[in-house]
Amino acid sequence: MSRRKRGQPVHGWVCLDKPLGMGSTQAVSAVRRLFDANKAGHAGTLDPLASGILPIALGEATKTVPFMMEARKVYRFAVEWGVSTDSVDREGAVTARSDQRPTVDQVKAALPAFVGEIEQTPPAFSAIKVDGRRAYDLAREGVEVELKPRPVVIHSAEVVAAPDADHVEIRIETGKGVYVRSLARDLAAALGAEGHVSLLRRERVGPFDLENAVTLDSLEQMVHRGAASEGLLPVATALDDIPELAVTDQDAFQLRQGRPIVLLPRQVETLRTRLAEGSRTVSAFQDGTLVALCSMRAGRLEPDRVFNLQ
Repeated sequence: MSRRKRGQPVHGWVCLDKPLGMGSTQAVSAVRRLFDANKAGHAGTLDPLASGILPIALGEATKTVPFMMEARKVYRFAVEWGVSTDSVDREGAVTARSDQRPTVDQVKAALPAFVGEIEQTPPAFSAIKVDGRRAYDLAREGVEVELKPRPVVIHSAEVVAAPDADHVEIRIETGKGVYVRSLARDLAAALGAEGHVSLLRRERVGPFDLENAVTLDSLEQMVHRGAASEGLLPVATALDDIPELAVTDQDAFQLRQGRPIVLLPRQVETLRTRLAEGSRTVSAFQDGTLVALCSMRAGRLEPDRVFNLQ
C-alpha cells in the first residue's frame, strides 16, 4: 500500500519576491508550509545574498518547471569599486584593493564586449560540482578550484544608475547559466579596476516579474484571511510561449489516458505557424483547463506530461 502524501493538492505558481538572507530551498519550504502543499519546487536558484524573483511551483505546476530552465532572466546589480573579494560579493575575504574608479562612460564603453554569446568562467564560490563536491565547499576549505569557461548568452547590458563614484548599477537580460558575479569580476578586470557585487536583485524570470510578485509577509496575510489562492498563478503561467490548442472532451479523455489524438489539417497548419523553430511542444486545454503537454508528430498530438487539474 502506497503512503499518502502529506499536505493538500495545491496547484499553481507563486511568484515570490525572495528577501535577502534566505536561500532558495528555505524559501520553497516556507511557501509550501504556508499553503500546506504536498509538493513544491523552484525554477532557478537565487543566492541568499540576492533578492527578487524566485518562481515556486506547487503541485502539478512542478511538471512545468523544466520549461522555465530556458527562460530569460533580468538582473539589476551594483558593482562596488575599490575592493575585490574571493567570492566577488560583499561577504567574501578581501583579495585586492585599488584606487581606480571607472567612470560611467568607461563602464558603458566596456559593456558591449559582454553582450551576445560569450565565454564565461563561473566564480569559485558557485554550486557547480567538481569531483562530486560543490565548488563553494572546496573554495571555503581553501582548495583551489579551476572551473572551465563555458558559453553563455547575455542579451543586453546597460548602466541604469551611478549613485556615487564608488558604485555603478547595471541591468542585464540573460539566458541560462550566466553568473552576475563573474560578469562583475570580468568587467572590473577589463577596466583595470577592483570590484565586487554589493547588491543583486533578480527582476524577471520568463513570465514572472516584479509586477506579479508577492512577498512572504503578504502571503502569510492571505493565508490568515483564508485567501491563499490570491497568491497563486495558474499552472500554465510557465507555458506562455508554448502554442495552445483547445480540445474536445473526448480528446481530453484520450490524452489523460496517455493516448495520442489526431489533428485536423487546419489545426496542424495553425500550430506549425506558432511553434518556435525546432520545437514540437503544444499545450492542450479543455474548457480553459490545462490537460497535457504534447509533442506534435505526423498530424497527431502525443501526450508527454498529463495534468490532474479537474
